Amino acid sequence: MSRRGSNLPDFRATQLSFAAHIRNPELNPAPADIEPRRMKIYLDLFYNNIESFLSGGFPIAKKILGPDRWHGLVREFVHRHPSESPYFLEISQEFLTFLNEREGEDLPAFLLELCHYEWVELAIGVSDTELPEVTDPSGDLLDNPVVVSPLIWCLSYRWPVHEIGPDNKPAIPPADPTELIVYRRRDDQVKFMVVNPVTLRLVELLQGGMTGRAALEALAAELAGVDSKIVYERGVATLERLRDSQVILGVDR
Repeated sequence: MSRRGSNLPDFRATQLSFAAHIRNPELNPAPADIEPRRMKIYLDLFYNNIESFLSGGFPIAKKILGPDRWHGLVREFVHRHPSESPYFLEISQEFLTFLNEREGEDLPAFLLELCHYEWVELAIGVSDTELPEVTDPSGDLLDNPVVVSPLIWCLSYRWPVHEIGPDNKPAIPPADPTELIVYRRRDDQVKFMVVNPVTLRLVELLQGGMTGRAALEALAAELAGVDSKIVYERGVATLERLRDSQVILGVDR
C-alpha cells in the first residue's frame, strides 16, 4: 500500500499544468489525462466569469477597444497578472494594477485614467459604508461644523474621463486637468460633479470638521491675490451646491 500523500509531486505538476492551460490555452497544452470536453468547460467558466466582471466594471473601455482588442487584453491579464486578491469583487482593482504596470503603447493613452474613473464609480456603488445621520441637514453651513459625506472621491485627471466614449476618443490631453467629485446619494445613485481645484480644496478643508466660515477664511488666505470677498461670495454658493448634491450632508450643532 502506498503512503498517503506519496503522489503529491505528480498531483502538483498536474495542478500547475491545469492552471497554465486555463490561463492561456494557446501557449500551454492541457494535461494529457483530462478529457477535452471537460477541459473546455473549465476554460469557458474561468474566462467567462472574469471577463463578465471586467465588462461590468469597465463598459466604456470595452466599447472603445472593440471585441478583439478587449478580449486580447483580458486574456493577457488572465495570463500574465499575478493577482493578490482571491475575491471576485476585487478583480476590477487587480485589472487596474495590471494596466498600470503594463508596458507598451498599443492602447489609448487615456485608457488607464478612464478605467480608474469607471472603477471609482463601481467602488462607491458597492461600498458598504453608510451615510451618517446629521443633527441638522438644512442647518447653517457657515457657523456650524459641516458634515461631508464619506461616500465621495475627489479626483484629478489629465484626461476628460467623464466625456470619453466610442465617439469621443481624444488624442492629446487638454491643457487643464479634469477635476471631479464622484459621490453616492442617499438613494444609492452614483453621480459625479465637475469642479475646479478651489472647490476640491474647500471640500478637503471641510473634511477636517471645520465650519463653512472657517474653511472659506482658510481658503481665502491660501489664494494670495484673490479678493477675499469674491472667495466668500462664491464659496457660500458652492457650499449650497455641495449640499444639494449630498456631497455635504448638513451640519452638527
